[in-house]
Amino acid sequence: MRPRRYGNGNFPYDRLHEAAPRQQSLAAPRRGLNKAGWDAVHVAVLGLRAEPDTVAMQTALDDDRVLVSADTDFGALLAASRASRPSVVLVRRVVGRRVEALAALLLANLPEVKEDLRAGSVVVIGDDSLRVRRLPIG
Repeated sequence: MRPRRYGNGNFPYDRLHEAAPRQQSLAAPRRGLNKAGWDAVHVAVLGLRAEPDTVAMQTALDDDRVLVSADTDFGALLAASRASRPSVVLVRRVVGRRVEALAALLLANLPEVKEDLRAGSVVVIGDDSLRVRRLPIG
């Protein structure tokens, strides 16, 4: 387990693409990520909220973005396809979490996995854990 890191995560060339989780919108964390220098965009802005997960993944791949979601389907899709991109950040236990805390959790941990995301990985961020699995899976 990698230690959680705290800081401003100011990496202006990183590109994140947030998928809309079923439980909670990530729009507020997106704003926090943008303020910290991350290039984050919500799927609703791209008109993809009602689209299948495969469309969001293809858009992230085409735009060279990382998907950030609470939806574990993205990891399963990557495993089934044996694809090496796009990278996916899965945030665990989102329900009931204040959006400010979610943004802080992302900002504390994204710098630690920056190179893993560039190389193609599934990253799972939890309250007390950070796991990285390089792509392709399988």
